[in-house]
Amino acid sequence: MIDPCILDKYLQDEAGGGLVFWHPKGAIVRHIIEDAWKRIHIQHGYDLLYTPHVAKADLWKISGHLDFYKENMFDQMEIEEELYQLRPMNCPYHILVYKRKLHSYRDFPIRVAELGTVYRYELSGSLHGLFRVRGFTQDDAHIFCLDDQIKDEIRGVLDLTEEILLQFGFDKYEVNLSTRPEKSVGGDDIWEKATVALKDALDDKGWSYQIDDGGGAFYGPKIDLKIEDALGRKWQCSTIQVDFNLPQRFDITYVDSNQEKKRPIMIHRAVLGSLERFFGVLVEHYAGDFPLWLSPIQARLLPVTDTQLEYCHEVNNRLKANGIRSEVCSGERLPKLIRTSEKLKIPLMAVVGPKEVETQTVTVRSRSGGELGTMAIDDFISKAKYAIENRTFF
Repeated sequence: MIDPCILDKYLQDEAGGGLVFWHPKGAIVRHIIEDAWKRIHIQHGYDLLYTPHVAKADLWKISGHLDFYKENMFDQMEIEEELYQLRPMNCPYHILVYKRKLHSYRDFPIRVAELGTVYRYELSGSLHGLFRVRGFTQDDAHIFCLDDQIKDEIRGVLDLTEEILLQFGFDKYEVNLSTRPEKSVGGDDIWEKATVALKDALDDKGWSYQIDDGGGAFYGPKIDLKIEDALGRKWQCSTIQVDFNLPQRFDITYVDSNQEKKRPIMIHRAVLGSLERFFGVLVEHYAGDFPLWLSPIQARLLPVTDTQLEYCHEVNNRLKANGIRSEVCSGERLPKLIRTSEKLKIPLMAVVGPKEVETQTVTVRSRSGGELGTMAIDDFISKAKYAIENRTFF
């Protein structure tokens, strides 16, 4: 496990076990993840949502959480003689958004997505770093569709999942398809149709998978992905679940071509699982050595002496103006500044001495490639921006 104190990206402290504090560097990485996630979802036809962290307890009664999930929920709170509860899941909120208007069969598919923070009561002994916490943000999405759209929507989710995971360096997965358990809701026909749709989508995608007979949720079949990191370790992240239960509990409907009310299919899906867990997986995958585009600090300016500090700050301002995350580090001899920067996994170091000030240049060192030579500031900025935008090496 990588020492989070060295990376200084997150912290859990006495404010509460299992509650994550994102420090500035970790917050930058989280912002990058969120920004990429949002852009891709908009491109794939999702509408983004923001919903509250609490709701009246009645909502969780309708959803069934108070009957089947209460031990994982925090205690209710009373507000003006009504009971409220922190949300353990986002699904009921997205259903309420769906129910705000009457839908026609022509509206489908409807895709909504949210980076929604949820709270689940975990015993202190089960808490584990970023991988098991009490408050976390899920990359949650729900698709409302017709029966004959299930396969295409599942295939679309598989494509989107692959696109997102590849961006972060994951291209190996273990895929499981879980089928109908002994106790379930929904008729035989729709279970068969949904299960076949999931199989066909996986087959069309060309992914190998294992079948877990009877391992599905009581409300529908599901696909789970475990991603493999650089050391061959597997991490549960992505999930796709068909749900026949919540549409019935919330009585959601649409009007078909015969002007009759019908019930849509609901698909739950998450690609990253949670931002906290996925960040932990990223740290393990890269051993804290994030690629340039994902690094919280992409470049450090290192003066040989304090005489070059003013010039370093001028260059630093130009880097920041061009969207490059940079900082000036001084106060030690140059060899120590370089060692410290390498220890902190800074991708690029720009050394500045009297010669660089005179020629308006910087001497560039790469964390992975060593000394790269002296460059004009504009050339350094141009190369760095290209590498960041195209997610390549400098």
